[in-house]
Amino acid sequence: MAKSSADIDRISRPGSNADIEHWDVENDDFWEREGKRVATRNLWISIPSLLMGFAIWLMWGMITTQMQNLGFPFTVSQLFTLTAIAGLSGATLRIPASFMIRIAGGRNTIFLTTALLMIPAAGTGLALMNPGTPFWVFQALALLSGIGGGNFACSMSNISTFFPRKQQGYALGMNAGLGNFGVTTMQILIPLVMTVGIFGAIAGGPLELSSASGTLIGRIEAGTDTWIQNAGFVWLLFLVPLAFAGWFGMNNLRTITPNPGTPAAAFGKILGLYGVGIVTSVAGVVALGILNMWLALPLTIVLTLVLLRLIPGDIKPNIQKQFAIFSNKHTWSMTVLYILTFGSFIGFSAALPLSISVIFGSMMDVAADGTVTRVANPDAPSALTWAWIGPFVGALIRPIGGWISDKLGGSIVTQVISVVMVVASAAAGWVMMQAYNATDPNSYFALFMILFVVLFAASGIGNGSTFRTIGVIFDQHQKGPVLGWTSAVAAYGAFIAPRVMGEQIQAGTPELAMYGFAVFYALCLVINWWFYLRGNAYVKNP
Repeated sequence: MAKSSADIDRISRPGSNADIEHWDVENDDFWEREGKRVATRNLWISIPSLLMGFAIWLMWGMITTQMQNLGFPFTVSQLFTLTAIAGLSGATLRIPASFMIRIAGGRNTIFLTTALLMIPAAGTGLALMNPGTPFWVFQALALLSGIGGGNFACSMSNISTFFPRKQQGYALGMNAGLGNFGVTTMQILIPLVMTVGIFGAIAGGPLELSSASGTLIGRIEAGTDTWIQNAGFVWLLFLVPLAFAGWFGMNNLRTITPNPGTPAAAFGKILGLYGVGIVTSVAGVVALGILNMWLALPLTIVLTLVLLRLIPGDIKPNIQKQFAIFSNKHTWSMTVLYILTFGSFIGFSAALPLSISVIFGSMMDVAADGTVTRVANPDAPSALTWAWIGPFVGALIRPIGGWISDKLGGSIVTQVISVVMVVASAAAGWVMMQAYNATDPNSYFALFMILFVVLFAASGIGNGSTFRTIGVIFDQHQKGPVLGWTSAVAAYGAFIAPRVMGEQIQAGTPELAMYGFAVFYALCLVINWWFYLRGNAYVKNP
């Protein structure tokens, strides 16, 4: 029996009755009368919640840079490891998060996953108050900050169900693109809040910089008071009101989640799914100490999928039903292409700050007898000043990529940006090699930044185009899990890039990492052409 307009208004009202039973956005009349208003409200609550997730997930790239400036007793390798652990955890947690919406409901999921971010935010603030905090504590907090990375999968899966196919590029581009501003927000806000005791005595006293640093407002000299703990505490100012907004302003779609259960039951399902991801993330970190990275990561993914299949109760048949996406060849082709775009964006976001510090923070010095040594670069550019620009451009241009793809088709846009990324990555590798071995590395910094901005811009446009392609290829029930799955695998870029770039920088061959990425981008060119652009493609330019 069809719902009346009054009935629809009643069941879609947020707060006391947040479940929507009738949802047919492919019907133009329903969309204009009711769907657009509800979808827009959910989108504009989802965006800042996702922004916070990105900020807390990727904050270790900036925090570790300042920990180095403050003299925390950890090696460069250990600091890169913290960023990599957050990357691994965030990627792994996206796998169970991919299935949350259809099991627990959108409103329940976004509320709880946003509220959970308060744990790593507050914990990181407390740990940074004392330079003597053991390394394992920072490892645990980096692991928990991966909750923010995991939230992307459930957020995108949720928003994809609110909008019609013709607006998938726009909706997903806006949610992901503006959500990605969490990276830029974090890279700008953290250096600023560390310069002043905004929380007073509650957050403890400052530490003194042991080496010069920088922010958007200028260079900060050694000996300056620094409240590094604010890098964690500041996010609580946003998370508390956002949690309330999610609870009172968002909706569960019963057409997507027929039986979310009571809120308490839904929360139990969400915590159980994230619990699986935390366990396998820890297993992944342990495996990395035993196995090669390229073996440990697939093992972590497989272990996560196996444990999800073993979850008892009413979650099990729902997950098994969603596992049908793995029998579709397009799930795998789009996974590779999303690694090209989002994997690059998030990987370079995580690795760039510390890469700037290490590559440009020292230089070659030639003694009178011809002996060559590495010495500190007194005029080195500050990562805290420059690292935000690339992610800012990538996030800003992402919705544009979705809009262009809605007009031209997603795959042709993906093909163009793939060519750009092959060239820019190879060129960036050459520049990094020249800078690392130069007596004046600063002369290469402008070109270095331009090339990385190009990479970020291309990956941002590609994020929008791949979302468009997924939204067209898959139906209403599969596109959410596929978006979650592809984003989960691609998010391992936040682990792989810092690890690979860190290892190659320490080996004195930073160019090899970028050359390797260029080869992968060329492979993506072939895959995209074969599946979606050749004459008898499986789906023509979706």
